Amino acid sequence: MSDTSPKPRPERRPPPGIDASVPHAARVWDYWKGGKDNYAADRQAGDAYAAAAPGIVRAVHASRDWLRRAVRWTVAEGGVDQLLDIGAGIPTEPNVHEIAQDIDAGARVVYVDHDPMVLLHVGALLDSTPEGATDYLDADMRDTDRLLTEAARTLDFSRPVALVFSDVLGHIPDLSEAYALVRRLVGAAAPGSLLVLSHAVMSPQGAAAQDDYNKSAPIPYMLRTPEQIAGFFDGIGLVDPGLVPMPDWRPDPNTDTQPLPGVGWGAVARIS
Repeated sequence: MSDTSPKPRPERRPPPGIDASVPHAARVWDYWKGGKDNYAADRQAGDAYAAAAPGIVRAVHASRDWLRRAVRWTVAEGGVDQLLDIGAGIPTEPNVHEIAQDIDAGARVVYVDHDPMVLLHVGALLDSTPEGATDYLDADMRDTDRLLTEAARTLDFSRPVALVFSDVLGHIPDLSEAYALVRRLVGAAAPGSLLVLSHAVMSPQGAAAQDDYNKSAPIPYMLRTPEQIAGFFDGIGLVDPGLVPMPDWRPDPNTDTQPLPGVGWGAVARIS
């Protein structure tokens, strides 16, 4: 009888400049999403995290689903057809420009990241409609002056722009620095722009798992309380339903609304 048990997939050789021997946040995230751009160290770290915080895989999918709904609302109801996706991560179908251009073919999207793994797949982020446009900036999100200058090649900052931070601000350990980064970009945005922001939330299981992960990861990630996340929106008018657990933000028939301890929180706010 032939052996029909699943065979482990062969490990791919990492591209030059990629250290696959230590876990990397974007690749662990990719593993949890069911992607292929990850290595043994990432899967080992992801499995250890999931053992300590069993809801993490559902939480990752809830985050991506929130981003889909938030981008759709931004273009279809929020009236903003330009998006700056800061800390975009490894491409995932559907990508932000695909969601936006499905509603408005002329939508324009600029992705920002400085992860070599993202740069390897940049082609997936540049496949724009003829009517619209996309671009990718290989830049650190902390370098806001450069970010705004180079994004202006594609986006018109005299018009409203959606500033998208999808679960990336935890990579800035200092909360005051993270607040300052967001405020600098909000201050540069035209009236009527939107802040589209989600963040992983503190929970007892998640905190322990994150602490263990951060000990071996070169780029740590900070979980934050809902009150700390709310600080990113100080002085900006939240769109209904406000800052809530991601599955509770304008759910649609595809949204997993089953209780999920430790799921991140998200909101969209209008910049005046």
